[in-house]
Amino acid sequence: MKKWKFLWVMKVEVLNDLYDYGLKIYQDNELFKFSLDSLLLAEFVNVDKSDKKLLDICSGNAPLPLIIGKKYNIDITGVEIQREIYLLAIKSIVENNLSNIEMLNCNAKDLKNYFPGNNFDIITCNPPFFKVNETSLINEERKKAIARHELTITLEEIFDIVKHLLKDKGAFYLVHRPSRLEEIMNLATTHNLHVKKMIFIYSDWKKDAIMVLLKMVKNSAPGVKIKSVIINRETKTYQNIFKEEK
Repeated sequence: MKKWKFLWVMKVEVLNDLYDYGLKIYQDNELFKFSLDSLLLAEFVNVDKSDKKLLDICSGNAPLPLIIGKKYNIDITGVEIQREIYLLAIKSIVENNLSNIEMLNCNAKDLKNYFPGNNFDIITCNPPFFKVNETSLINEERKKAIARHELTITLEEIFDIVKHLLKDKGAFYLVHRPSRLEEIMNLATTHNLHVKKMIFIYSDWKKDAIMVLLKMVKNSAPGVKIKSVIINRETKTYQNIFKEEK
């Protein structure tokens, strides 16, 4: 007699609180989840009354669009290449009833085909942090690897998109690893972007910075303000953590 094996498949999709923002966010335990990077980047962004359009590249399940979309009256376009994560973002937008956010499921390299040049007042990006080379330790799960490594888009390609789509005097907000700061600064210069604000994030003052946040403005005058902030386990909320920096 043939024996059948039945596999119980656990539902991995969950609806979580987005910290203390009064928002809900759908996540999947098998996919790359949002992290502290996105929260800090969202808090770093400053939206003026004159700003009408924001583009978020590498949106993931849309933590930044959700936070910015609730806080400000601005039209937001999020871009996510992975279909499953894009669908989670859509569900979260509907769950939170935020009609000022739309999502695109495409590679950000193709955005020139979707929008004319000089179209956005603000562009934000929490990109894959790691280059791909012979020594790269890449996650075997491609869905997670795409979020961490430059498998589908490189930092230089992101800057190319920003240069094309950002309005003159528009702001580009980026979060990245301090180890790639020299490359970021060089790319900013070659793409007509001036770094105006830079914040180094520390988990311990005795250790190296774990993150760097940058605000770059297209075709602006030079001049940069540099600050440092410590984030530790005692941090209960990230709301307005950079308020005095804006």
